[in-house]
Amino acid sequence: MKFIGLLHEDLLNHPERWDNKTLPDFLGALSSYAEDIQSYYDNTHQNVDADKPDWKTFSEIFKGARIYE
Repeated sequence: MKFIGLLHEDLLNHPERWDNKTLPDFLGALSSYAEDIQSYYDNTHQNVDADKPDWKTFSEIFKGARIYE
């Protein structure tokens, strides 16, 4: 999957953009952000139902997990 490869490349080339650089940190943030992404959509007035995810939602969860605390 090209998207995952691009995330990996971004981590290697720009680690300063990542708060969650280790696998345990990234997976923890991924889990938390997946639970909280509906709040993000609601706060930014996006008409997205995270309970009916599509590929865009999954990509946003992975991108968000880079920096989510």
